[in-house]
Amino acid sequence: MLLTFDIGNTNIKVVVFDKQTAIHQWRISTNPKRTGDEYFSIIKSLMSSENVDTKTLENTIISSVVPKLIGAFVIATQKLTGQKPIILNPEHYKKLPVIVPENSVSEIGTDLLCDAVGAWNKYNQPCIIADFGTALSFTAIAPNAEIAGIAIAPGIGTAVNSLFNNAAQLPEVPLEIPNTSLGTNTVECIQSGIIFGYKGLVEGMISQMKNDMLKKYSIMPQDIRTIATGGFNSMLQPITNVFEDLDKQLTTNGLRLVAEIILKSN
Repeated sequence: MLLTFDIGNTNIKVVVFDKQTAIHQWRISTNPKRTGDEYFSIIKSLMSSENVDTKTLENTIISSVVPKLIGAFVIATQKLTGQKPIILNPEHYKKLPVIVPENSVSEIGTDLLCDAVGAWNKYNQPCIIADFGTALSFTAIAPNAEIAGIAIAPGIGTAVNSLFNNAAQLPEVPLEIPNTSLGTNTVECIQSGIIFGYKGLVEGMISQMKNDMLKKYSIMPQDIRTIATGGFNSMLQPITNVFEDLDKQLTTNGLRLVAEIILKSN
């Protein structure tokens, strides 16, 4: 079986795969101050609660956008499985089915790379992936499987936290879709600005990227598939039809595919 760690800025997704099927999944809060021993203890406890036999974990792969935690998870992996994990890094990129531009090799987040691999494997066509995480990232994939470009904005949760932390008179409110954009009290005003504001951001960004892909690759906008993934994507689903697919496991499955490709090439 395969163990995958997708280390994000807010959460760490821990998944155990039996071939292509995710049979166990957990989320742990990201804390760069935790040691490898601490993460080992947490993960070991979670696995024990699900009766996961760590001896069956044949391989492990780590994708991380938090460099400080890579060492901790190498330690945790070795204590769990007795083996060194694969750490996804630029040395692996040329083995993958998507093309990373040379000037982006040292900069692209491994989570977005996994998104691209997962999307290209699943749909095999030009697409735009919106990943709703700590950051809201848009990854465009060209007809030749090249990563055409990426746009990054603050994630919905990040924007909301910044608003509440920096505006003393604004209370924290539940992020629910208001009946109208014309807010008449503080709660409705904030909900309108965040929800409808991000609706406009997402739709506008996807429209802009499609137009730019038309100019660069002569591909019609209707031939570019739009995919949403990440924790906050479902928030906008009822009020926009910009996405053709909602795939919450895109990054995780992309990481599994990356591991399979790397292991076969070794």
